[in-house]
This record gives sequence, C-alpha cells and structure tokens, in this order.
Amino acid sequence: MSIIDTFSLKNKTALVTGGAGLYGRQIVQALAEAGARTYIASRNLEALEKLAAEHRALGHDVRALRLDQADEPSIFAVRDTIVRENGKLHILVNNAVARPVKKGYFDDAAAIDESMRVNGTGLILVTRALGEVMADGGSIINIGSMMGLVGLEPLNYRGTDMNGWYPDYFFHKGGMVNLTRFCASYYGPRKIRVNCVHPGGLLSENHPEAFVRNYSERTCLGRLANDTDLMGIIVFLASDASLYVTGTNIPVDGGYTAK
Repeated sequence: MSIIDTFSLKNKTALVTGGAGLYGRQIVQALAEAGARTYIASRNLEALEKLAAEHRALGHDVRALRLDQADEPSIFAVRDTIVRENGKLHILVNNAVARPVKKGYFDDAAAIDESMRVNGTGLILVTRALGEVMADGGSIINIGSMMGLVGLEPLNYRGTDMNGWYPDYFFHKGGMVNLTRFCASYYGPRKIRVNCVHPGGLLSENHPEAFVRNYSERTCLGRLANDTDLMGIIVFLASDASLYVTGTNIPVDGGYTAK
C-alpha cells in the first residue's frame, strides 16, 4: 500500500456529532470526500437532511440521524442504527457543542447546568456508547478549541461589542484535553486511537472588522481559519496514516497558541 492509499477512508463508517454548522461542515466534507460512509447527527435533523442531500448529489454517502447528546436513549438509538446498517463504526468525531450560556460569566445556574449536561456528561456518554461498537483499530477525534489551551485574550475584542467571558466553554474545551488522554489509555488495548484537534477562530461574515484585525494579529499566520483549514488534519487522524498517533492535542489555529 502506498502512503497516499493510507489516507483513504473507503469501506469505513464515520459518525460526526453536529455537522451542519461552523467547523462541522468541513469535517463532514473531508470524511465524505475521502470515501467514508458518513453519518451526521444532532437535534436539528432538518438542517442535517439538507446537508446530507447536498452531499449525495455529489456522489457522497452521507446520512442524517437525530441525536440529543443530553439524552442517553437518543445516543443508544444512533448507535443501534449504525450497528444495524454497518456492523461496526470506524471513526467517531465528537464535534457537537451546545451554547446555552448567553449572559457570560454571571449567567443563571440553569444555563450552566445545561451546558455541563450536554458538553460534559453527554460527551462522555456518546464516546463510551459508540466506543463499545467501534472496530478495533478505529479512530476517535475530539473537536476541542484553542480556548481549551489558553486563557481569554480581551484584546481580541477591543473596538467591538463582543466579549469572550463564557466560562463553561473554556471549562469543557479544557477538559477535553485530558479526557482525550484518558480515552487513549482506555481504548489503547484495542488499537483505537483517540486524539483532539483544537481549532482556532473561524472567519465569519458577521465578525466586526476590528475583531478580525485584532485576532489575526494574534496568530502567526495573520488570519482566522477558513472553510477548508480543518479538512487535512481530520482525514489524517481518521485514516491509517496516523496508526501510531494517539493521546495527542493538536492545535490547528494558525499559530495562535504558539505566541
């Protein structure tokens, strides 16, 4: 097998939690273009069905399922569907995230509790439920954030009405760092690799000019991420090209955390 062939995901089945927004779309595109049968799952089934249809029109095998990460029976239903249709899962991308905290550091306890339920407990429940039906030698990819590796930089928001004082997000993305190592140890005997990708900020047309300028200056490469920057690392970690890579936390942030 050539080195290029090791990057192929043909005859593999993948599940991406979330998938219809932000980085999810390019994750799905990367897996589907590399040849994987790709399931996308979240609460917004309508948006997922639309995305899946767009991919099928291009010849990709993309299917949508409803998943509520806060509800364990919903997780089991997704697991059982994948097993029934494929036998085993080869790739799990933990990409879903809920953002119920809207008022910042002093938001209501109920909003913070909801975030913990989905992004903390739910993440663990999804990983262990799907991990039990994963093929030996498979790959789990957690989607963290550069905000899980560093503290908040208030200067990024200078000259805007934006702010980044959302403690639950920093808590969960920071927790992913060591949960990744924990799961790498747990699944290692089955040769299942577990790694975490920490993206930087994704450029949006809604970003104020001042934020784009401030944030870009904070990176080594002088820009925010675009709609393809995550695709290469996803295919690498999902494929046999990374058979000896596990337990890692990889920033894909234009050098933001290098400064």
